[in-house]
Amino acid sequence: MIEMTTKIEVSDSIASVAGFQVAGIDAGLRKQPAPDLALIVMEAAGAAAGVFTSNKVQAAPVILDRALLADHPERIRAVLINAACANACTGEPGMENARSTQKWVAEMLGCQADEVLVMSTGVIGVQLPIEKMRAGIPVAAQSLSATNWAVAARAIMTTDTKPKSASVIADGYSIAGIAKGAGMIAPNMATLLSTVVTDAVIAPALLQKALLEAVEVSFNRVVIDGDMSTNDTLLALASGRSGTAINESNYPQFVASLTAVCENLARKIVADGEGVTRFITIHVKNAATSADARLIANTIATSPLVKTAFYGGDANWGRILAAAGRSGVDIDQWKASLWYDELQLVSNGLPLNYDDARANALAAQPEVTVTLDVNMGSADAIVWTCDLSHDYVSINGHYRT
Repeated sequence: MIEMTTKIEVSDSIASVAGFQVAGIDAGLRKQPAPDLALIVMEAAGAAAGVFTSNKVQAAPVILDRALLADHPERIRAVLINAACANACTGEPGMENARSTQKWVAEMLGCQADEVLVMSTGVIGVQLPIEKMRAGIPVAAQSLSATNWAVAARAIMTTDTKPKSASVIADGYSIAGIAKGAGMIAPNMATLLSTVVTDAVIAPALLQKALLEAVEVSFNRVVIDGDMSTNDTLLALASGRSGTAINESNYPQFVASLTAVCENLARKIVADGEGVTRFITIHVKNAATSADARLIANTIATSPLVKTAFYGGDANWGRILAAAGRSGVDIDQWKASLWYDELQLVSNGLPLNYDDARANALAAQPEVTVTLDVNMGSADAIVWTCDLSHDYVSINGHYRT
């Protein structure tokens, strides 16, 4: 990704994006009344791109959307997103149900079924409540508005405690997005659903390229629990309504703006993780390669021992070095130095005479940055993670019940 010299201002809300209408309704899919079905529509078919889970067990919507974007990414009209059911591990009936929802959306919009992308989130191994979906889709279509982004963001939530949205007004165009995700989060597409939209004019191949660049330093840098979903999907849609074309000269600014939206959403997912009380930035410095830096950071970020120490406000830095040492990267422990925020705890593999009470106070902050300098090269990586609390166990121990 090309670095920009000017800071990009990101809003936590979405006003409207030219060429898009959106809805969020209660279709009765949840156990309790709440918005649970979202519909995002372009006024005319346009460009789309997508990034999906690398899990080999994939939900019906993932399989369908991959095929559609591979076949005609220049001709996508809408995205339908349901909560309360993942439509994963549901066999051919699940595929047929997903196709049915595409057909019903297309009938309401006057387009082709293969112009409709679908996403699902919820319990794995449960068939879609198809009659409720059939009844809800017309209501969603009739509720479309340019300004309904807030309710759409609520409609896609699962164990999230708050909706997640972000937007950027760039030079001649806008980019905005909504996302959900709170648990079963790991890199290489975290467990999330997200749709990002823009009114820029951009070819599908260039949009796909930009999306991959943005994902690499945003959604692929978050960890909550190290698990990976069957449903991870990030879609990008471009209406072209602003009239501003993305070309070689303004592509870096477009990627930077897209990345700013994705990073904002990714950080919100970690901050709203299941049972989270700490937001932790893991910064690995001076590794031999970027892959090494990323692997070390991911290993630290997913370590239950590291995460529980932060939950207890315990600056047990030995767990961090132990995680780095088992990452598979050939590090030299005698070159490693470690900081909690600005407080250095370790220098060249040896503990310093630091203030332990201050270290514990730093570990107990709502936000803390851990910096590990392995002094093996010049490559860096940042991963955002969180602590592991009693509430995480309670939430996931009773997820279905």
